[in-house]
Amino acid sequence: MKKYIFYLLILNIFWITGCNEDFMDRYPQTSIAPEEFFKTEQDLELYVNGLLSLPGMFQYQADQSSDNLATTGAVEVKSIMTGTPNSQNITNGWDWGRLRNINYFLENSRQADASVEAIEHFEGIARYYRAIFYSDMVQRYSDVPWYDQLLSPTDEDLYKGRDSRETVVNGIMEDLEFASEHVREDVPTGTPGNWAVKLFYARFALYEGTFRKYHEELALQSTANNFLTKASEISKIIMDSGEFSIYNTGNPENDYKALFNSQDLTSNSEVILFNAYDRNKDRSSDVNTGVFGTYEQSPARDLVQAYLMADGTSFTQKTGYEKFTYVEEFQGRDPRLYQTLVYPGWIREPETSAYIPLLNRNFTGYYQHKGYSNTTDNLELGGLDFPVYRYAEVLLTYAEALAELGTLTQADLDASINLLRSRVGMPSLHINQANAQPDPFMVNKYPNVSGPMTGVLLEIRRERRVEMAVEGYRFDDLMRYGAGKLLENIPEGMYFSGLGNFDLTGDGIPDVKLVDEGSDIPEDGNKEVNELGEKLIYYKAGTIDDNVTVYLENGEDGGTLVTEVTPRNFIEPKYYYRPIPVQQVTLNPNLEQIFGWE
Repeated sequence: MKKYIFYLLILNIFWITGCNEDFMDRYPQTSIAPEEFFKTEQDLELYVNGLLSLPGMFQYQADQSSDNLATTGAVEVKSIMTGTPNSQNITNGWDWGRLRNINYFLENSRQADASVEAIEHFEGIARYYRAIFYSDMVQRYSDVPWYDQLLSPTDEDLYKGRDSRETVVNGIMEDLEFASEHVREDVPTGTPGNWAVKLFYARFALYEGTFRKYHEELALQSTANNFLTKASEISKIIMDSGEFSIYNTGNPENDYKALFNSQDLTSNSEVILFNAYDRNKDRSSDVNTGVFGTYEQSPARDLVQAYLMADGTSFTQKTGYEKFTYVEEFQGRDPRLYQTLVYPGWIREPETSAYIPLLNRNFTGYYQHKGYSNTTDNLELGGLDFPVYRYAEVLLTYAEALAELGTLTQADLDASINLLRSRVGMPSLHINQANAQPDPFMVNKYPNVSGPMTGVLLEIRRERRVEMAVEGYRFDDLMRYGAGKLLENIPEGMYFSGLGNFDLTGDGIPDVKLVDEGSDIPEDGNKEVNELGEKLIYYKAGTIDDNVTVYLENGEDGGTLVTEVTPRNFIEPKYYYRPIPVQQVTLNPNLEQIFGWE
């Protein structure tokens, strides 16, 4: 039976942020004074537990900002690429309240009557949270003010300018090093322990190392390998610990999917940290309307094409793949494809026959069922646990860091990437073969990758994309790769050859009928019936400017489903960063805009 952690935060954590007299100040008058609260180990635990913030089920929608999903939502990066972005209309993100709460704890924790080990454990957790806070700020703004202590209204640093990226990142790394040395392994279920800290340590080191390597505007390429080395070292420590393993019961058709539709991840060997849900405890994980359906998001065809064939060859090297139908696309593919996306023949509860994908304007026709509860049981709908940190990420980080360093060996691949492939019955990745024949599909995506490890590095990037698809990592990956231009490609959907009848369930029998704009869709009694005695589902097909129900690239002549047509422009390097909101610059003129933002 899963354990649940519920916390009572008695301190006020909604303090005024921004550059005013209260920013980073001592402690709010509505809070308990530190000398009255920070007395025992229990006090430290209570405060730190109040800082707990874990990604949840809505993380499955975070890839809306990437090339993995099409979306009708107003995601920031899409608005930036199609509008006129500036510091007056991009105003979110500059929020320092959480940092103030963390620093408040760190300044007062040492006065507690507790063992040094206990104090350093809770300090480590707080510094881990501070590292996460600043990593988000660096990823968004690059140079930001670094504050590792509370300030009074008279402190000059309250209105200082940006500290350099190097300064802030050094602070992050110091926090993570301290946390990795002092946070306990044995912690309450659902809270970060030592291994969770180490995973994030490796994650950030990989991010920063690759970002510096592929972003010339920072002029920090010479320091990139230091971070890549740290990423590989920390990953190896986790691997050598023997504490975790890839979840593999010998069922390649289901083991991967089981990670994301589990009611209890407590004993899963792969999960390092998870967010526990239970509708009975007023913690519902039910996001089915967002993950599955035509609410805001739908998987992109580019993601579908990224998956390999089941024999390890590239799907995009198959003759005519550009015009493969939905049914053809899923034949003989990496099992993770149909454990992530709805496949022809999939049955949705409580139905007994195969699901026919619903086509809709601005959507791709593909459906996600990773993280989806295929059940009508309300308790199960709300009880899926979310895997926050997976051991799979450790293996991916290890392999990528070594490949970037140019030191990756076949033994390294066998101890990392090939364990992921083995879980789903995929052939092993071979370093010499990959480097000898880099896949043109991947080379075209990442033209800035070069050197003798090009082929295997590209395959590791592919592996990361498919293994962690729709878990919310893709946008950050594109940013650190320096691959923002890929976001200019408008997501496409299923391919249809034109008007006519089409099979979407894989049984060879038509399910839907596309007709032209001028046709009348007949009443149910007059609709065409297929061999199973089922009425075909009719859609009017045309271009995005026509009064139709589905948009095709070439209208009545067919093509891929169209999600939108507004041109996108990703300006490099500017759009890898965000401006400081104009209100904050007005309050503190020392906060200068960088990378061309105004």
